[in-house]
Amino acid sequence: MSLRRPAKDQPESFEFNASSLEAANVIVAKYPKGKQQSAVMSLLYIAQKQNNNWIPLSAMKYIAKFLDMPYIKVYEVATFYSMYNLAPVGKYFVQVCTTTPCMIRGANQLVEACKEKISKNECELSNDKSCSWMEVECLGACVNAPMMQINDDYYEDLDKQKTLDILDKILNRETIKPGSYRGRVNNEPENNRKTLMDLKNA
Repeated sequence: MSLRRPAKDQPESFEFNASSLEAANVIVAKYPKGKQQSAVMSLLYIAQKQNNNWIPLSAMKYIAKFLDMPYIKVYEVATFYSMYNLAPVGKYFVQVCTTTPCMIRGANQLVEACKEKISKNECELSNDKSCSWMEVECLGACVNAPMMQINDDYYEDLDKQKTLDILDKILNRETIKPGSYRGRVNNEPENNRKTLMDLKNA
């Protein structure tokens, strides 16, 4: 789960920049008049993306006014859903799946890599404040376990060395390629494609 308590240090104000405002208006326009509050989750995501991967209290208040709804209702949504970060996580937020399929295939090695490269503790910013990591529940890529998510992208079929290489690159501000790190396309079998008929005739 993400950080559930708001950060102690909070910015005094927040407002959407031009691109965020345009995106928010497009989303709100999709809802019938008087139902704009239904856009709250999307607007929280826009605020998080704009604000370096976390949502300050001032952003919740801004969204409440934007949608003409009570601030406490925005706060309730932001604190309930684990995809909203309530404290700084850095430009690169690493989520390591440690649920059973990933655990069986070596997710602990990915955790070790994060401890070595980012910080010894979960939800703790790296020395340069650019990155943090945490263990999470299933991210839905069990076939390609073990895996981790960095911001919006999945990195799959990992081991410790591959994870260390990925973390080195993000800490050095290098571009990294998402997907399988064993060369698979999507969830295809590694030993050629097989159907139930292939297995029956084998």
